[in-house]
Amino acid sequence: MKFAVIGGDMRIARLCSLLVSDGHDVCSFALDKGECSRDIYCAGSPEEAAWGADCVVLPLPVMGQRGFLNSPLSAGEYEIKEILETIEPGTLVCGGILEPETLALGEQLGLRMVDYFKREELAVFNAVATAEGAIGIIMQETPVTIWGSRILVIGYGRLGKMLSSRLHALGAKVSVSARNPGDMAWITAGGCSALDTRALEGHLSDFDVVVNTVPALVLTEERLMELRDDALCLDLASKPGGMDFAAASRLGVRAIWALSLPGEVAPESAGAIIRDTIYNILEEQEEP
Repeated sequence: MKFAVIGGDMRIARLCSLLVSDGHDVCSFALDKGECSRDIYCAGSPEEAAWGADCVVLPLPVMGQRGFLNSPLSAGEYEIKEILETIEPGTLVCGGILEPETLALGEQLGLRMVDYFKREELAVFNAVATAEGAIGIIMQETPVTIWGSRILVIGYGRLGKMLSSRLHALGAKVSVSARNPGDMAWITAGGCSALDTRALEGHLSDFDVVVNTVPALVLTEERLMELRDDALCLDLASKPGGMDFAAASRLGVRAIWALSLPGEVAPESAGAIIRDTIYNILEEQEEP
């Protein structure tokens, strides 16, 4: 099978090598600085990369800054429209976090658009890599051990579950906030303290580290003002994030927005997760 892999970070570069190792033909574009295998053909244009491809793989997320293709390993800037217009109608196009406009354009061009970021298998394993990366940041950015630290995890979705359980296993005094009473019961049963995300006021000064996993504004200026001067505030939520970073800067809060952690800390594993997810998509597309 021929794959065209267009744009992306080091996890996408690793994906190319993994696909080649599995016996596929791979043609890449906008991955100039990636450490790709010599068996991967680097195209000079998106048209050349997409020509004859059975499946086109776009990055995670597809869109980068200012509405261009997410291509941090390339010196060029490419509009999504110019990429999609080079792909033959009927081709399967897999991208991560496809914006509604991108989906609509792809469908208008007759492409079979699939958002692999919405797949449960990718979301779960991506959360594992993100949790490990977050623990690494906490260890780097704090002068004390995780054992005994008072840590608040905001949100009890996939990432909140993965991170809180691992921090608890390392001996941290973990509190987790949620909205659902059922989630609060699971948090308590797992050995952590449960808080209500809607009523964090009066509790935030208790923590050495606050980690947000909710992609909505939960760490407002009023809440950030409650943090201790030496507290670390780590936002793991995808755009638009969950923290008022302008307020954090004004208040002198040690704030880190750690986007795309799997690609930063575990590109090989992250590439394998995307590969396996795409294989599952291809298998389902072939089913009658």
